[in-house]
Amino acid sequence: MSQSLLPLKINEALLYAEDVLEQQCKLLNPIIEKNHQRVLTAFQDAKVSAYNLNGTTGYGLGDSGRDKLDAVTAAIMGTESAIIRHQFVSGTHAIASALYGVLRPGDHFISVTGMPYDTLQQVIGIKNSVSGSLKDWGVSFDILPLGQDNQIQCDKLTELVTSKTKLFIIQRSKGYEWRNSVSIAQIAEFTAYAKKHFPEVIIFVDNCYGELVEAKEPGHVGVDLMAGSLIKNLGGTLAPTGGYIAGREDLITKAAGRFTAPGINADVGATLDNLRLMYQGLFFSPMTVGEALKAAIFSSAFLAKLGFDVHPSPVDLRTDIIQAVKLNTKEKMLAFCQGLQQGSPIDSHVLPLPSEMPGYTDEVIMAGGTFIQGATSEFSADGPIREPYAVYMQGAISHIYVKSAIVSAALMLEKNNLL
Repeated sequence: MSQSLLPLKINEALLYAEDVLEQQCKLLNPIIEKNHQRVLTAFQDAKVSAYNLNGTTGYGLGDSGRDKLDAVTAAIMGTESAIIRHQFVSGTHAIASALYGVLRPGDHFISVTGMPYDTLQQVIGIKNSVSGSLKDWGVSFDILPLGQDNQIQCDKLTELVTSKTKLFIIQRSKGYEWRNSVSIAQIAEFTAYAKKHFPEVIIFVDNCYGELVEAKEPGHVGVDLMAGSLIKNLGGTLAPTGGYIAGREDLITKAAGRFTAPGINADVGATLDNLRLMYQGLFFSPMTVGEALKAAIFSSAFLAKLGFDVHPSPVDLRTDIIQAVKLNTKEKMLAFCQGLQQGSPIDSHVLPLPSEMPGYTDEVIMAGGTFIQGATSEFSADGPIREPYAVYMQGAISHIYVKSAIVSAALMLEKNNLL
């Protein structure tokens, strides 16, 4: 729809958001450029060739493309080693492989950033005693809530650490919470404290949604292990599926042994026809993450101008690609997501409705007309059907497309007399 045909309130919000984005890009563009250069250098140092883009079948023995992709990923993430595979079905799968790889029955670990994300709760065994959960395997767990200022409460760690404590887990993203995500500076501060006071305890970061948002990764500030998904940031909207684990070489060996089998580790696994898309997506990822951040800044400014509570604000420091908006009622939440869906390139005619999803305790509504199913790197919006009826948006093939989709959501709200 032409701007001249938009309702006055929506048009004013659009113009305001465009101006805010232009100003914020002056701060954002240098980080995008720095990350582009880091990725390019990693490719060049690994001497990636056209031959490496070809996949293998069967056992995948001698797959130099797979091995170099691991090396490129480690270099980007600032770690000794990495394993990046299309066989990871999700970020949760990659995280679980890492946790099961390094934890043993009788071990204890602590989430130092409060309650973990919904899907990880069942892996740990917090709410439901799922067969095969870490709790089922005799691994115990504690939660250290974030402080009121959203800081990790290092001074309270001694109340929870025992002789069996093996790992601290940091969730970088806010998940479905209305709070700041955890910045690299916070991760660095915690890591320095933990290494000094608890040097034997592994520091693990759930890095989902955070890759290439800041100029450094957790590996650059001393974190031992991290994991994430390829249909989020690092896939660059091209990887068809997959995930990664990066960190210390000895820990990657353990995680790889869990992912495949002990003794096989990362040395086997056919890549089929996936390598080119994984390499190309990884190379594109600084650009697509940059587009996601521009989309998030625009959305934050646009929706704030329309009177909604947003988090982060348009000018806040960002450490992940998630933009939250509080709709306050179920009716507004549904109309908003349905408007976003109408602005999508795929399934724009489909009406998203709340439904049960594996790993979630509440019904979830998800808008996302993506080329790759569920690819939050392309652009999606979702949220659990519970108060405060907040929608969490992430990703962008291009921020221009997201701009159009956000306007479509506002028009749907207006059409239903909810704006």
